[in-house]
Amino acid sequence: DKGALPHYNISNADILYECMVEGNMTRLMAVFGDWKNLERVGNIRSCRDYFIYWAFEWDAIYVHAGGPFYIDEVVGRKDTHNINALTAPSGVFYRTTDRSAPQNLYLDGNDIYDEASRLGYPLEIREDYAEPVHFQFANATEPNTLEQYSDAITAKKVDMSPAYPVTNCYFIYNEETGLYDRYQHLSGDSDGPHIDLANNEQLSFKNILVQNTYFEVGDQKGYLAFQCHDTTRDGWFFTNGKGIHVTWEKTSDYGATRYYDDDGNEIKLNTGKTMICIIEDGDIFTVDGKIIDAD
Repeated sequence: DKGALPHYNISNADILYECMVEGNMTRLMAVFGDWKNLERVGNIRSCRDYFIYWAFEWDAIYVHAGGPFYIDEVVGRKDTHNINALTAPSGVFYRTTDRSAPQNLYLDGNDIYDEASRLGYPLEIREDYAEPVHFQFANATEPNTLEQYSDAITAKKVDMSPAYPVTNCYFIYNEETGLYDRYQHLSGDSDGPHIDLANNEQLSFKNILVQNTYFEVGDQKGYLAFQCHDTTRDGWFFTNGKGIHVTWEKTSDYGATRYYDDDGNEIKLNTGKTMICIIEDGDIFTVDGKIIDAD
């Protein structure tokens, strides 16, 4: 919600996930390859178990501030390398005075390093990690323009508002940079760019993946469960101002989520940052004003 803004240092993430939680809100999970020198990362909020399954496929150290009891089983696994603000020693996380709790919790990259070392977490990819290669990438000298697909659609504005009714985020293709710039229209606010206050940069992405995902409502509080492992769902891939329909699959905890074109070939992303929008099965979004359902 708007009380969580602005964010700090998420523009440095290589991959950014967005997914619904209870109350029609979304939460973001940032995946960083280079994080040791970052200052004031966050803000940090509580965990939802489905985010951990997406973190698994990157062999990531998952940082969070507690969470509902639904996370207990997966957090309790020996292979879940997590740093929890509710159990970490004093000084690992800190709260600022420029906003109210719980929206003011942060940590620095060096704190992650120290706490991971204390907990005995490896800082290199584990030897038994199943996916040394995650995404397929086009050669930088021959980028994937999607021109090879006769059914590719023009995609200058990818609007996730119908699926994300609180953040109302959308992406505008910037012809000069070749990136999709992220905007938000939070309830009660006017449209505006999603800015990282650590560097005053707008969040921008070379690739956008929209992932249609089966879900269930867990209880009267509205806690959700998403089926992270699946072989039957659809989605869309956007890059360089165009988009194509895709299907996706994830068959194991540490297995990568893989995306395929309609001919069954694994897609090739372009080098750069990637946004992954997880949407509820049956939801819609719009592209250049036209309604798109994920299947």
